Amino acid sequence: MDRSRSATLKRGAREDIGRGLSRRLFVGGGLTALSATLAGCYSVGLPNQPPLPDETFDYASAYAARADGDFTWPAVNYEAFDPKYWRQVAEYTSTETPGTVVVDPYNNFLYWTLSRRKALRYGIGVGRAGFAWNGEALIRMKRVHPLWRPPREMIARRPSLEKYWEEGFPPGLKNPLGARAMDLWEGRVDTLYRIHGTPDPASIGRSVSSGCIRMWHQDAIDLFERVPLRTKVVVLTEEQAVSA
Repeated sequence: MDRSRSATLKRGAREDIGRGLSRRLFVGGGLTALSATLAGCYSVGLPNQPPLPDETFDYASAYAARADGDFTWPAVNYEAFDPKYWRQVAEYTSTETPGTVVVDPYNNFLYWTLSRRKALRYGIGVGRAGFAWNGEALIRMKRVHPLWRPPREMIARRPSLEKYWEEGFPPGLKNPLGARAMDLWEGRVDTLYRIHGTPDPASIGRSVSSGCIRMWHQDAIDLFERVPLRTKVVVLTEEQAVSA
């Protein structure tokens, strides 16, 4: 074989090897990127948060009575409710950045987005104040065992609540905000919109006369342990909720 033909064959072999390596690197990189994307689907929120519900999730334990400092929140009779209101990972298409909370007050759901197509969904009860505001805000305060101060319009209807305006209703099993409260602010303005627990578990999945966005105590604690301060919250309008 002459030298020029040998050199051509060697050059061709190197090019084939190079193409093979490039293809393997591309495919490998693609798989790696895909794996990272899938893994990153759930890598949002605070560290050391509870595991996400899956097909083996123990709802009996999740909704059992829960000791929490000075209080023990009662068990939820979750089986008496439509399973769609149980805490669960659900298909949910959203353009929001993963880690955003989306409140749909018209269908009684709260979504914590995990990816563009998945979210951790909770059932909620929606009080009159829950329909009074929509838009975007940030969680600026997170409160454990919160005090509750009735809004002025509620005091006007029930003057006996005036005593709670200054000192607040103390934490505990009868507190309207329940185990946890997350307060929404627009810039420096408190929207007075709250995501909170409730002493009335039967209100989940319903529209009720008072309050903002109610959750079972166990779900309020679960969300509280996932979302950091300054988490974006989007509250949908009725039109957005219908199209969602």
